[in-house]
Amino acid sequence: MELKGLTISSLRKLIASREISAVEVCREALDRIEQLSELNAFITTTAESALADAERIDRIAEKGEPLPKLAGAILAIKDNMVIRGVRTTAGSRILFNYKPPYTATVVERLQAAGAIVVGKTNLDEFAMGSSTENSAYGPVKNPWDMTRVPGGSSGGSAVAVAAGMAIGALGSDTGGSIRQPASLCGVVGLKPTYGRVSRYGLIAFGSSLDQIGPLANSVQDAAAILNVIAGRDPGDSTSSDIEVDDYSSAIEGDVRGLRVGVPREYYGEGLDPEVKATIEAAIKKFEELGAKIVDVSLPHTEYAVPVYYLIATAEASSNLARYDGVRYGFRAEGEAGNLKEMYSRTRDQGFGAEVKRRIMLGTYALSAGYYDAYYGKAQKVRSLIERDFRNAFTSCDVIATPTAPTPAFKLGEKTDNPLEMYLSDIYTITANLAGVPGISLPCGLSSKGLPIGIQLIGRQFEEATLLRAAHNLEQALGFDSTPSAISSV
Repeated sequence: MELKGLTISSLRKLIASREISAVEVCREALDRIEQLSELNAFITTTAESALADAERIDRIAEKGEPLPKLAGAILAIKDNMVIRGVRTTAGSRILFNYKPPYTATVVERLQAAGAIVVGKTNLDEFAMGSSTENSAYGPVKNPWDMTRVPGGSSGGSAVAVAAGMAIGALGSDTGGSIRQPASLCGVVGLKPTYGRVSRYGLIAFGSSLDQIGPLANSVQDAAAILNVIAGRDPGDSTSSDIEVDDYSSAIEGDVRGLRVGVPREYYGEGLDPEVKATIEAAIKKFEELGAKIVDVSLPHTEYAVPVYYLIATAEASSNLARYDGVRYGFRAEGEAGNLKEMYSRTRDQGFGAEVKRRIMLGTYALSAGYYDAYYGKAQKVRSLIERDFRNAFTSCDVIATPTAPTPAFKLGEKTDNPLEMYLSDIYTITANLAGVPGISLPCGLSSKGLPIGIQLIGRQFEEATLLRAAHNLEQALGFDSTPSAISSV
């Protein structure tokens, strides 16, 4: 039974009625991961623990007892979230074979709800990238066209879902790293409000920007996963105690009277004409569903890319200072003359080119004499971007934009041009800077048969409204999310 044809709720019902077993589904998922190893979506698989969890679910079903909410749901976890005793690399050589002593809160909550974790997915090193080509464990390939990137940095998670290796996955989103790969791989990807989901156990990139969220084949499944992982966590002081809505129930309403804002700044130069036409057609679907389309403005959008790359790199420079070869992880081989030399050699050999680039940029932005001119000014403009969203939401309920400026590009096409690669996140980074939730869902295919995603952005902590809008649009569009390149596998 293929996971692509199931939802979390339908799978749970089949297991409860004993029409299928959780062990059977788990084994099929593990077999598919092996069959599609060429996609390089996983760094580590956890077959033994996954099958043990599946057996526990089957024992509950055999007794006729109520199953937990996510019973039997086959999930993959991005390899920058720790699981006790399971290799966690963050896509970097510097954490090769690191096995953490604790488990991330989100993973604990998923497992407590009956989810079965089959492995850790590949990613851009320390989540720094837009193509999942920066991993020390090799690039991930897009299941729609294996000569193309899956997006990043949660490319492995997006591919795992798109290719039917998992029914859902967790990714992390610092500037679009859930939504952009979701768009390029034809799946649903949700970045919640900053503070809605605990970051305890997430290996930090940019602490004021990072957010964990789900990738899934449907808005319904994304809502089901968010129901479980959302909420206050004492282990994360930035997590919010604002009440968590029942997102699965919230999606059932219609969108009559919903105000959909269209910001003119997102539809100008640099947007692929096919992407623009597809997004505009999707927005017209909202009108057919009874929503009202309104023009809004986000005037400081043009500054988003430089602001993001100043703040994100500055925070990365600070967060990655802990990887020094002393306490854990990789240490450079051979005799070092002194401690400073050992630090330098370890970081030089352990970090990849993109991580080094961002550490250098961030260290420069935080250095004496430049802090106010760069990092300080970027934080001020960030406040203006957040204000733009507050102003826009006085006249609309959700904002509709492209998720990515183009469909999936060729592997290697942008690796020699970091600035062009950074512009892949141009439509997603503003949501992270403002701390608002965003979701990408597939809305069509390009002339080359590649997925195109539409992004919806909502008010802080109003994921319920965002998911309802996305679910209604998804049902109206009826997108077939089966990748053509692997449909026969």
